[in-house]
Formats: sequence, C-alpha cells, structure tokens
Amino acid sequence: MIELRDLNKVYWMGNRKKVVADNLNIVFPSRTSIAILGRNGAGKSTLLRMIAGSVDPTSGMILSDGEISFPVGFAGSFHKDMTGAQNTRFIARIYGVDSDELMAFVAEFAELGGHFHMPLRSYSSGMKSRLAFGVSMGLRFDTYLIDEITAVGDARFKKKSREVFYERLERAGALFVSHSLGQVREMCSAGAVLEGGKLTYFDDVEEAIEVHMFNMEHS
Repeated sequence: MIELRDLNKVYWMGNRKKVVADNLNIVFPSRTSIAILGRNGAGKSTLLRMIAGSVDPTSGMILSDGEISFPVGFAGSFHKDMTGAQNTRFIARIYGVDSDELMAFVAEFAELGGHFHMPLRSYSSGMKSRLAFGVSMGLRFDTYLIDEITAVGDARFKKKSREVFYERLERAGALFVSHSLGQVREMCSAGAVLEGGKLTYFDDVEEAIEVHMFNMEHS
C-alpha cells in the first residue's frame, strides 16, 4: 500500500507557477499494477520520483507499508568510474541484500561478459540499461516503479526481461507510466489519471484510459 497524504508539488519557472500535485489524497492498493496516465508535462514522472524518494514534495507525505523500488532500469545513480560489478555490490549494500547473490544474478542476467568488470564509462547506453534492468530485477520490492523503460536489447533479451518482470509482479504491485496504451492494457488492472495537478484513481484500467483519452481530445 502507498498513500499520498495532502501531497503538493509546485515548481516556479521564473514568474510562472507549475502545479504537479495539488493536495493529493489517494491510496494505491498493494499487489496491484496501476497505470499513471496523463498528457505530456502533466507531472507523471515527477510523481513517480516523489514516490521513489528522489524528489521532495513541496508539502505533504508519502506513506508505504512495503519496499518501493527506484525506477526500473534507471542507470542515473550509477558511478561512471566504478565497474558494473562494483556498482552492483554497492547497491546491494544500500538495500541490505546479499551482495554475492545480487552479483551472480546480474552477471548472468545482463549478459555483459567481461564488461561487467570494466568501468561504466566504457559502456554503451544499451549496456548501461541492461545492467540497470538486471539490478532492478535482482532486488525484490513490494512495488516496482516503471517509467516507460521495461526491457532493452534484442528480441531474445526483451523476451527474457518480460518473463522475469512478470514473475516479479506475481508477488508485487507496480506503478507504470507509459504512453503505450497497449502496454498499459497488458500490464495494468487499475489506473490513475493526472490532470491539472489532480489525480483520480480507477479500479478498472479501461475507465482510466477512457478519461485520459477524453482529456487528450479536449485539450
């Protein structure tokens, strides 16, 4: 369960005020995959980062009774001068999991070969993404945060990634930001629409999609 309680987020761009979250009070149920829908610039990614704890709200609280992931596949927190293996071990220590077990999982899953023991600055963007996705899947969370990226690599690697990810969702929930309504329908049973700083929750993802599409057509 994740609860947004009196949550507000305001940005100032010069003299212009941008409201991302306007006194949000909502509860996301446990073990439910929920689509976060909204037009470009509505603040979906900012909302996800607030839930992840990487962006502070202007006011209000985010409460949870379980472990929440960092955005799945996000490589921005890796240190470029450390190897993939060193980054993996460091993250294992942060989350209090067995570092040898996580290292073994990521080494096999990400298929980086000898590059796993080379500095991240030598990686291609695809290699960084495979490492990040592997670390995300190697850690067990109660809720996974997904911002567009769900799999990288060739068709075989994407298939393997989807299988592992869906296995994780058998025992966990997810908050999923995507512009692909096909992916939303495939992955999510519920939805929430962010519009003008207000977030409306729907138990049925099709209702959420309908409201989102109405907003897009009448923008």
